[in-house]
Amino acid sequence: MINIDTAYWNKKLRDKSPTEIVKWALKLSDNRIVTTSFGVYSSVLLSTMSKLEKDIKVVWCDTLYNQPSTYEHASIIIKKYNLNIFKYQSLYSKEEIEASIGLPSLEDDNHAVFSEAVKLEPFRRALQEQDPDIWFTNIRVRQTEFRDKKDILSYSKDGILKVSPFYYWSDADLDQYIEDNQLAKNHYYFDPIKALLNRECGIHLE
Repeated sequence: MINIDTAYWNKKLRDKSPTEIVKWALKLSDNRIVTTSFGVYSSVLLSTMSKLEKDIKVVWCDTLYNQPSTYEHASIIIKKYNLNIFKYQSLYSKEEIEASIGLPSLEDDNHAVFSEAVKLEPFRRALQEQDPDIWFTNIRVRQTEFRDKKDILSYSKDGILKVSPFYYWSDADLDQYIEDNQLAKNHYYFDPIKALLNRECGIHLE
């Protein structure tokens, strides 16, 4: 468990580059993970982490409902950066989920059950098994109302220090970074839990 004054350090890190933020955080503990959904801008954080800590555990909670293009994107990124992947999925098969729950809309009472089965339970299991001190993530301000209340550094409800090196970067900033560094972009990512772009997926509420 890492105990630091996040308010103090968020001010100190506010004008630092993502690389500087990651380097600073890596010195706090050897017990760290980076999470990814292989979403739109996943290559930005993963390429950064692979340069600075090539063996870091990369936790991917696969909902089983990704687009084929996302699985292709994931395969390319994993091979390109030789990622140390720890993949988690629902305890139920996709066929079992569809037979018992279906693919419910946000208004459906089964949506919470679906979210628990395909995303929240696998992610809790990942955190329990990996038990990290530091969790690198790519949440950013202006994504959801919940994330607007976070910062570069925050704590999960379980006391894990969450580090978001690109927190203050806009989509335009990331697009430029991808172009400048010739990175891959997952244009067709879809999260069945969020459904809407400005809705919280649930993992960061954990």
